[in-house]
Amino acid sequence: MKKEPISPIFWAVFVAALGYFVDAYDIVLFTILRTKSLQGLGVPADQIFTVGIDLLNWQLIGLLLGGIFWGILGDKKGRLSVLFGSIFIYSISNILNGFVTSVEFYRLLRFTTGLGLAGELGAGITLVTEIMSRTGRGWGTTIVASIGVLGVLIASVVGQQFDWRVSYWIGGAMGMVLLVLRLNVYESGLFTTLVKKNIQRGNFFSLFSSWKKTFKYVRAVLIGMPTWFGVSILLTFAPEIGKSMGMVELPDSGRAVFFAYVGLTLGDIASGSLSQLLRNRKKVVVGFFLLTSFFMALFFLQNGLSLQVFYAFYLAMGFGFGFWAVFITMVSEQFGTNLRSTATTTIPNFVRGSAVLLTVAFKNLTPLWGALNAAAFLGFMTMIVSLWAMSSLEETFGKDMDFIEPI
Repeated sequence: MKKEPISPIFWAVFVAALGYFVDAYDIVLFTILRTKSLQGLGVPADQIFTVGIDLLNWQLIGLLLGGIFWGILGDKKGRLSVLFGSIFIYSISNILNGFVTSVEFYRLLRFTTGLGLAGELGAGITLVTEIMSRTGRGWGTTIVASIGVLGVLIASVVGQQFDWRVSYWIGGAMGMVLLVLRLNVYESGLFTTLVKKNIQRGNFFSLFSSWKKTFKYVRAVLIGMPTWFGVSILLTFAPEIGKSMGMVELPDSGRAVFFAYVGLTLGDIASGSLSQLLRNRKKVVVGFFLLTSFFMALFFLQNGLSLQVFYAFYLAMGFGFGFWAVFITMVSEQFGTNLRSTATTTIPNFVRGSAVLLTVAFKNLTPLWGALNAAAFLGFMTMIVSLWAMSSLEETFGKDMDFIEPI
């Protein structure tokens, strides 16, 4: 019997999901390896907090700048150009992370790794939303996001079971395997049709050529900030927050990441599925905002928690933060084909880059208020701002993706 060929749409979704899997693996890997790797490089114990923030910020800056570069490239040269180039740079940089011997070299490689990772999610989501049907594409992006965040769970296991250098090498090796798998992925039909029309594409600054587009872009960035408050503050500094709560046994960042991302994976599946069943993106995201706020309020009122209860709260808050799948889908649906890759790639990375502001604020507020109060203040500020931004954004379920943004 003749073997049926794999559907191009299925293969594109599968490979995009693996791309986000590798992306998510590395983005939190430094969070898990922060203390272990800096100790291995001989950083004094009293400097691990500040040096760790510095390295995290360089990674976030790489994501921000890389988002602009890969987003523009995706609209000018095609979605596949980003899928190949970004994973190649990421893989090489991640392998080199395992060979660092100084904080200076580590800083440079966290920057270049972030630069490479910046193109993964945006290009994958852009491709999936353009090749799937109006009403079905939400299922595709839910699969991408749900499989993708499983990379974090693998990172937490690998980071705890293996030497920190080996953990980086494993990430680089996965990237190289993914590079080969992408050889059979086809370009978006909407993009190839657009190229034939000779329409200007990938003009990043045209996203800000009118107040309407500027506000739409800024609001989209603000909506995603709560998830990255969770990653950059709650997960990265779980030991410091636990200490501020008066915990006898301090939580481990790796285990905090594991439980939070189990919740986030379940949240992505739930939010993505609900948005399809309810045929509405905005209501689902607002509902998850409110759910997250409830869990955070309970958490920040606690004192002297046991490790089990602490991790249970991280599981619950992670579920609440799991609107990322719907958020990325909405971003891609907001913008025309000639700017879709630019917007879909830059906005998530601007969200990630905004975490620099959160970590700097956390660093300066912690000596004054303590880690718990500083985290609570920043968490609720991001939630309030994000709810405001969400209130005026267009509902996009079932929107036709074949349209052009005026330049």
